[in-house]
Amino acid sequence: MIEHTAPRFSVTEASLLAREHFGLEGHATALPSHLDQNFRLDTASGRFVLKLANTAAESEYVDLQQAVLAHLQKDGVQHFPEVVCARNGEQKVIVEGRDGEYHQLWAVTWLEGRVLADVNPVHRSLVQDLGEFLGRLDGVLSSFDHDLTHRDYIWDLRKADRFAEYLECVPDLERRELVQSILRSFKSKILPCLDELPQSVIHHDANDHNIIVGGTGYDTRVRGLIDFGDTLHTAAVVELAIAATYIMMGKPDPVGIAAELIQGYHSARPLNESEVSVLYELVKARLCSSVLVSAYRGMLEPDNEYIRISEKGAWALLQHLCSESPVFAEYRWRSACSMEPCPKSQHLVTWLRQNAEEFAPVLRPDLRKIDPIVFDLGVSSPITGFPGSQPDPRKASAAWFRRIRRAGAAIGIGRYDEPRIVYTAEHFRVPSNEFEETRTIHLGIDLFKAAGEPVYAPLAGKVHSLSFSPDPMDFGGVAILEHSTGDSIFYTLYGHLSEQSVRQLRPGQRISKGDQFAHLGEPEENGGWVPHLHFQVIADLLGNFGQYWGVAPASQRDVWLSVCPDPNLILGIPDRCFPDQYPPTINIQTRRKHCIGGNLSISYRVPLHIVRGYLQYLYDDTGRTFLDGVNNVPHVGHSHPRVNIAAARQMRVLNANTRYLHRSLVDYAERLAAKMPDSLSVCYFVNSGSEANDLALRLAFAHTGRKDIAVLDGAYHGHLSSLIAISPYKFDGPGGAGAPSYVHKALVPDVYRGRFRGPDAGEKYAEALQEIIASVPNGIAAFICESLLGCGGQIELPEGYLQAVYAHVRAAGGICIADEVQVGFGRLGSNFWGFETQKAIPDIVVLGKPMGNGHPLAGVVTTPEIAASFDNGMEFFSTFGGNPVSCMVGMAVLDVIESENLQENAHQTGEFLKASLQELKKSYPIIGDVRGRGLFLGVELVRDPETLEPADKEAAYAANRMRDLGVLVSTDGPLHNVLKIKPPLVFNEANAERLADMLDTVLREDGMQC
Repeated sequence: MIEHTAPRFSVTEASLLAREHFGLEGHATALPSHLDQNFRLDTASGRFVLKLANTAAESEYVDLQQAVLAHLQKDGVQHFPEVVCARNGEQKVIVEGRDGEYHQLWAVTWLEGRVLADVNPVHRSLVQDLGEFLGRLDGVLSSFDHDLTHRDYIWDLRKADRFAEYLECVPDLERRELVQSILRSFKSKILPCLDELPQSVIHHDANDHNIIVGGTGYDTRVRGLIDFGDTLHTAAVVELAIAATYIMMGKPDPVGIAAELIQGYHSARPLNESEVSVLYELVKARLCSSVLVSAYRGMLEPDNEYIRISEKGAWALLQHLCSESPVFAEYRWRSACSMEPCPKSQHLVTWLRQNAEEFAPVLRPDLRKIDPIVFDLGVSSPITGFPGSQPDPRKASAAWFRRIRRAGAAIGIGRYDEPRIVYTAEHFRVPSNEFEETRTIHLGIDLFKAAGEPVYAPLAGKVHSLSFSPDPMDFGGVAILEHSTGDSIFYTLYGHLSEQSVRQLRPGQRISKGDQFAHLGEPEENGGWVPHLHFQVIADLLGNFGQYWGVAPASQRDVWLSVCPDPNLILGIPDRCFPDQYPPTINIQTRRKHCIGGNLSISYRVPLHIVRGYLQYLYDDTGRTFLDGVNNVPHVGHSHPRVNIAAARQMRVLNANTRYLHRSLVDYAERLAAKMPDSLSVCYFVNSGSEANDLALRLAFAHTGRKDIAVLDGAYHGHLSSLIAISPYKFDGPGGAGAPSYVHKALVPDVYRGRFRGPDAGEKYAEALQEIIASVPNGIAAFICESLLGCGGQIELPEGYLQAVYAHVRAAGGICIADEVQVGFGRLGSNFWGFETQKAIPDIVVLGKPMGNGHPLAGVVTTPEIAASFDNGMEFFSTFGGNPVSCMVGMAVLDVIESENLQENAHQTGEFLKASLQELKKSYPIIGDVRGRGLFLGVELVRDPETLEPADKEAAYAANRMRDLGVLVSTDGPLHNVLKIKPPLVFNEANAERLADMLDTVLREDGMQC
């Protein structure tokens, strides 16, 4: 069936043929091809493809391809090769090969780009674009016809059963039976339907080696399609099925990636329900054809390892699809076409609404006649405990039912369609094509009542199936009842029942409306939860028995909500009991544009809608978890319990200003001073790093009587006007007005790309600053510098720099200010303060971001002498600075740093992460430098290791891709080419390993290739 004689021309012969017949002078390169032989021809006038047909090809075989291309050109479509006429004016010629065989020779223009098979990664947007491209193509081809498109063709899926003769070539009996079963089912169930579907001429082989793409990264788009040798007139949806087959291979969630393709296709050539219904089986049939042909060829060429490797992906996908629910796959694909995912759902919802008054209560009292308390158990709810924890169920139960009693309610309610992050057991994880996804969307309504409470049937039915799964975070006892609407079947599920409940029931058992048939389980038997009933309505059981998902992945939310409609259609809880749902992301984005200044930026190309944080993790509104590798404000971890408790306890007692005596102010000041060198003993407290830096300048001005300030180029010290004026990062950037006359910029002491890079760089950079100081007529008031540069690009100062600089500044009568807003409080691991790494002692230390772990707290610590100069009769007062709540928070942060040994963790984890990043540097030339200390690291990306051309676009791409993969980093530096890594100090080695692994993944991608 598939024997043929392929052409066997050399590249030299191909070059001669091109010159002789087409007048094309150039160099030929053989291209991968199967039945035919293709050469790329590079000439002075451009690139072309020389094509030689196999000996078995009919004359019309080339005519068909040329006719298709002519039709596309006539229609104005620009994404396909153009036929090049031969010297004799014909579109093809006949040439003789060395073996005496004759071949049809023709040429087309080269389509610039690369094949989809070489793209890494294949982004969702590219898959959607491919779908749209194929939809448009089929729309154009619907008006084309040719006799050969109606030929009897080996790869025609309508003849897929032909390949059954190759079944004996499949050595594995189980696989052989699997393929045989699929082909038999396809022949009986799908083939009779195909002729009834919309028909068209299609390309018929949109595999990843025929699709040409252009661009890189997120901008990768389909540029064209080649090889029309398989063009056929058939059911139009076959085009989509074949493309989906290749797109799905190697994907953790193949149905999900196919949904993106289908969405794009449907936008250009709308599919009908019948077409969507056959897609899954068409893909399986195509896979069967592929594996059987591979098996046959493998038998003919047993030593050809390539054949074995290439068929692995097809077998893996085929077996995966056979393990999935084809019905649910269809529902997902219907959703991609904006159809009701589950076609049974609408009828069921209508019936439930029409019969709303007929249902019996599931628990008593009747929820329609009382006002239960509706709990917020969503991602941002404080009552669900810390993410990842499952508190003692007995204690949790007591607290839960106290809440219900205090509300004067008989029953507590947990909402339907609520994203939750309490489901952390392994069985809640689901395959995803880009990130680790956990099921978070609640598909039922929870009814909280004491263990042992009776459960009643809301309407007549029979027991469909039962199960008992008491493991932690599982369903406990489950009963699924089957009901009839008169012309259709649906189901209700009851979870977290007692073991005895499911043991005393039996499948098929009749249950009358209002019958008591079960009891709520104790925590020991219900999965370790607070006693409650999980009540769920199911339109389609998808072939399940006893077990069924009660929580869905957010990526499949609309599909599952269609399969499992709102249970309140039966329960009848009054709408007034339910609080407003959290607004969707798009709603917040739109509102923000209207009421927030446009220059308040948002991170990432797809903004994150973050609603919760805990330690080193952030959670979005759907419950997706992100590893936080960039936020240094929550120094000891987002929402650290000890810090929260300290703030709440003091807030309940007193929050006043510093005009009253309170021990918290002096306690905290003494603890901070104890961490400082002896000379630094006087503290001032404000609310932000910007306020603290502004205060530091006032102290310097008061002590020296001068106004001139020396700063490092690229530095940023805050958003107040006084600080914008001393921040080159701002005044030399967009919207900036340049340096004021009293601000003097010094060279950044950068040993990677700066002027001085040798072992004496610290001394030389200090001398350069000394020259600037000497040029100021009245002398400088102060030199301000971060102890490890942040916005400057995460730059660690060269050895001896601060010591030398401070000496020069003091010799000129100036003040040395250490900006520790980003790097203080143990972040650098080796030392508590950044200036200690330089063996230098400043005159003023500025503190901020990590000081309050997210609470607005900042400070300045200085010498008694400078403080005395500032005490010049003008009162210093900050309304909120140093208030009792802030001071208690500050002390709690110090307590956590010490008790959890976080400075040492920053050191150990930082060393591990830095070493991991340096290992990556060995493999990826784009990494120019890995630098920093502790958990304050920078990875500078360059396009050329010699010129150090900054890879700014690549850095932005990397940060966005890391976000896609669930790890947050950001970019920094004056050239915007440094990946900055500064996570909460609870970041551990496993987190560091994950961050490095994800960066390794991203660095291999096309968007990172310079």
